[in-house]
Amino acid sequence: MDTCDQGHFAAKQLFSDLSILRWSHGSRFRVAVAKSAPFRGQRILDYGCGDATYFQMLLQSGHAPASMVGAELDPNVIRANETKFAKSRQVSFIPLAELDHPRQQEAYDAVVCMEVFEHLVDPAKYLDHMCALIKPGGRLLLSVPVEIGLPVVVKLSVRRLAAMRGIHGYDSTIPYTWGELFKSLFAGSQQHIPRVKHVSPDGSPPVHCHKGFNWKMLRELIAKRMNIEQVSGSPVQWLSPALGSQVWFEAVKPLGTSRRSGKSQTQSQSQAVVNA
Repeated sequence: MDTCDQGHFAAKQLFSDLSILRWSHGSRFRVAVAKSAPFRGQRILDYGCGDATYFQMLLQSGHAPASMVGAELDPNVIRANETKFAKSRQVSFIPLAELDHPRQQEAYDAVVCMEVFEHLVDPAKYLDHMCALIKPGGRLLLSVPVEIGLPVVVKLSVRRLAAMRGIHGYDSTIPYTWGELFKSLFAGSQQHIPRVKHVSPDGSPPVHCHKGFNWKMLRELIAKRMNIEQVSGSPVQWLSPALGSQVWFEAVKPLGTSRRSGKSQTQSQSQAVVNA
């Protein structure tokens, strides 16, 4: 991991002063690289690429895709990434708004999205957008944090410890009431507690924090649009996703999917995963 440059997110996660955070996030990226082996020789998009640590690790892995495009909202992050990867012909970066251009439709063999959907106010809208970017038969690799069940208790403890240690980004964690914690422990596939919208003074779209995010709801949204092949967890992959820190969705866009709707008549395999 020391071969990765310490971008903003890498500094907070992979190089955190708290060992459990380093281990959890480091494992997440290693899982991402392992699950990306089928993308060798293909064109992929990292939707919300951050400081592009994922691309760095892919280039070091020996099975990097032929073309890697990172999309980000912040122009400063894009410029920093372009400087970091200036010598790599395989890697490029674009503003998220560029993905609305018609030439981006069905332009990617795979879309990867890590730790983004927990913040989105309208996840269905963004899933439709991603589906439109993927070629028929292409793949979606998506990870989100587990914020329900037993993991939420562990995470709240770790976040409190990080805040006590003065680690940046954890001092503003929103606390749970006892009632909210109880509902989070036993959450089903419906929204279990209210979610707070955070509005930025710079006019950016409102976002959610982690509190109240329910990965089971996202699973059902994905299953309505794509065929889910596998749902797994990390950092310990042999544990149930419900007991992990993150959950991974690996899905395939059906060959019969229309560009406009992202919907298909062949969703039985995906629905079987949801109902399992």
